[in-house]
Amino acid sequence: MNTKDFYYDLPEERIAQTPVEPRDSSRLLVYDRKTDEIHHRHFRDIGEFLKKGDLLVVNTTKVYPARVYAHTMHGGKIEFLLLKRLNLTDWESLVKPGRKCRVGAVFTVSEELSAEIISVTDDGGRVIRFIFDGVFEDILSRVGEMPLPPYIHEKLADKDRYQTVYCKKEGSAAAPTAGLHFTNRLIDELKGKGVEFAEVNLNVGLGTFRPVKVDDIEKHKMHSEFYSIDESNAEKINSAKRDGRRVIAVGTTAVRTLESVADENGFVKASSGDTNIFIYPPYKFKCVDALITNFHLPESTLLMLVSAFITREKALAIYETAIKEGYRFFSFGDACLFL
Repeated sequence: MNTKDFYYDLPEERIAQTPVEPRDSSRLLVYDRKTDEIHHRHFRDIGEFLKKGDLLVVNTTKVYPARVYAHTMHGGKIEFLLLKRLNLTDWESLVKPGRKCRVGAVFTVSEELSAEIISVTDDGGRVIRFIFDGVFEDILSRVGEMPLPPYIHEKLADKDRYQTVYCKKEGSAAAPTAGLHFTNRLIDELKGKGVEFAEVNLNVGLGTFRPVKVDDIEKHKMHSEFYSIDESNAEKINSAKRDGRRVIAVGTTAVRTLESVADENGFVKASSGDTNIFIYPPYKFKCVDALITNFHLPESTLLMLVSAFITREKALAIYETAIKEGYRFFSFGDACLFL
C-alpha cells in the first residue's frame, strides 16, 4: 500500500490545543463493526458500550520532561529531545539545530547540568552524555519540559494533564494519549459495573509518531520501544481470552504491546523486551478485540494501525464524519471506541 492512501485533509482549527476539563468530558465516537453503526457520545458515557467481564488493557507508562534547552558558550540556543536512556549518563536524543551539535561539543543546561555530544546516530540524532552532581531525575524535573507535539502551540498549564491518572513508572517521551480521557471516578464506575483492568507498560518513543517518508509503507521501519507485562497481568489477559471475554486495548501502544507478545490464539506470556512491530492493512489481530484511541495524523503509522482494525476505507470515512461533526483531533482531542 502507498503512504498517500492514508491521507485526509484536516482543517487546522480541528487540532486540539488544550485538554478539556474534566478529562472525561471529551467527546467519544463509537463505531460498531458488526452493525456498521456510528454513535456520538461523551467519554464519560463509555460504560454504555462496555459490559461485565470486559477487560480494558491500559499502558501505565509515565512521561518524563524530555524537552531540555541548553546554550553554547556564545549564547546560542540548543534543544534536546530525550528519546531513550542508555545508562546513568547517556541518552539518545533529537537535537535542534543539528549543525551546532558536533561530536565533542559541550552545552550548558543549568548550573547543575551540562551535556556533551558523544556520537551521531544512524538517523541523524545524537547520543548525549549529561554531566551533573546529584540525582539526575530530580534535576531533569526542574529543568525539563513536557515534550508536547509540535502541532500544539499552547503552553500546558498543568504538567499532569499530559499524564494518565494511572501512570506509574517514568520512561516515555510521549503520552499514551488514549488514556488521558479516564478519570479515577470513571474507572471506579466501570469497575463497579464489572469491567476489569489489566496493565502493560510500553515506553512510548517519538518513533511511533515520526512521519512515514517512504511511498511503500512496507519499507517503513519502526523504532524499537521497551515493553513489559508481568505474571499477574498476563494471567488477567489470558483468563479473558479463555472465557471469550473482550480484550479492549486502551490506545495503540497497548495494541502494539499485546500483539507483539501474543501467540496465534491470543494468549500472552509475562515478558519484557523491545518491539518494533508495525501494524498496517491487512493484519489479523490475535489478542485485541476492541480499541479505544484518539484521532491520528494523516499518513501516520497510527492511522495505519486503525485502518488495519476497521479497514482503511472505513477509517477515512469515520474521520470525515468526525471533521463534519466538529470533533477535536490528536493528543488533546476526542476519542474513538471501535468495537
